[in-house]
Amino acid sequence: MPRSRTKRASPTGPESSPFSIGRDGLRVRLRVTPKAASDRIDPVESMADGGAVLKVAVTAAPENGKANAAVVRLLAREWRLPRSALTVTAGAADRRKTVSIAGNAERLLADLGAWRAGC
Repeated sequence: MPRSRTKRASPTGPESSPFSIGRDGLRVRLRVTPKAASDRIDPVESMADGGAVLKVAVTAAPENGKANAAVVRLLAREWRLPRSALTVTAGAADRRKTVSIAGNAERLLADLGAWRAGC
């Protein structure tokens, strides 16, 4: 089976955003690399299916939820949010995940947009 190719997302345009407004806050689409050399958040990429994802790498192994917990810790620390506000809501056992952030979606979107612009 051929591997799907990724390309860098354009910094403008709605298709380049991994963020979307959800029912109780904001949703973030991720592509996670476990067992990486360091914990880090890489640039947004467009996937072959047209969706944008935020690339996240964590040193934790993908066993017993360790990588998911590491992703939540990393995002909470980077975005200065309480860990309890972030939940892996889809893809718990997959590299492609959706994380939901509880709170005011419009404010979160503005804050994370500013964070992304500063990266």
